[in-house]
Amino acid sequence: MSLRPRPPGTGRRPATERPIWEEKPTAAGNAAKGVTLVVVLALILVPLYAVVLTSFSTQASINVAGGLVLVPHGVTLAAYQQIFTNELIVHSLLVSLGITIVGTALSMAVTVMCAYGLSRAGTFGHRTILMILVITLFFSGGIVPTFLLVSSLGGYGQYWSLILPGAVSVFNILVMRAFFASTAPDLIDAARMDGAGEWRILWRVVLPTSRAVTAVIALFYAVGYWNAFFNALLYVPDNGMWPLQLVIYTYTLHGSSMAGTGVTNTGQYAGQQQIAPLSLQMAVVTLTLLPIVLIYPFVQRHFTKGMLLGAIKG
Repeated sequence: MSLRPRPPGTGRRPATERPIWEEKPTAAGNAAKGVTLVVVLALILVPLYAVVLTSFSTQASINVAGGLVLVPHGVTLAAYQQIFTNELIVHSLLVSLGITIVGTALSMAVTVMCAYGLSRAGTFGHRTILMILVITLFFSGGIVPTFLLVSSLGGYGQYWSLILPGAVSVFNILVMRAFFASTAPDLIDAARMDGAGEWRILWRVVLPTSRAVTAVIALFYAVGYWNAFFNALLYVPDNGMWPLQLVIYTYTLHGSSMAGTGVTNTGQYAGQQQIAPLSLQMAVVTLTLLPIVLIYPFVQRHFTKGMLLGAIKG
């Protein structure tokens, strides 16, 4: 057998070889890509850096910077010490955590069951229900009718009004339905032959093959509940029941003093250090960002797979 190399242009193209229709990258093109990536990263990271650094800055550093601090002149933990001794902010943080956990669990339970039912052809009324759900993507009752409905049901001033009005996303149901519908029929038929009912098929067959989309949808719901403040603005008049996001909205965007902290717009001294109102506000913003930043890396790898692929790979 001949061991001579194969002539160019014959046989299978190596996997690392560039396709013939793709032009060779130029130095200018590579430089433009690098500059674009640097600019995008700067637009994302510089504001985050400024917020975090300002939360650790003294009033003197903020005065020198004229606002958000980009170059540290003095670092202090006074703002965070003040936050964790403030009952209002600690309670609002616990409220946000509770709403996020309970709301995400409820939303996932409803979404999974609804999506599974709609993904099974022949189930009772699944086409009619699907059309009704799709219509709600384009038309809604509006804020005033929703407020009147929630109030008439006794939700005004109750925690459940922060969860139930937005507990289900039709878009998430449709995404999960499409994923469930692509589950290999052979797996479901084999489970039925073994005597499995619908509940067992859902928990033992469909969900294990849909971990990616489940993780992505759960993250969507969790971020939505964690960042939500508008429902609290509508239905919760007592600031002792506010979630953390409404505290941020009120005291950061409106420029008010932070209730319960004793910090006015002119600041106050804690020991020998002056606590800046802006530093305190940025510390609350940093605490709000922290849970999402910690959770996102564990779910990020599921995004492409969860949103674009089905249960059958190949």
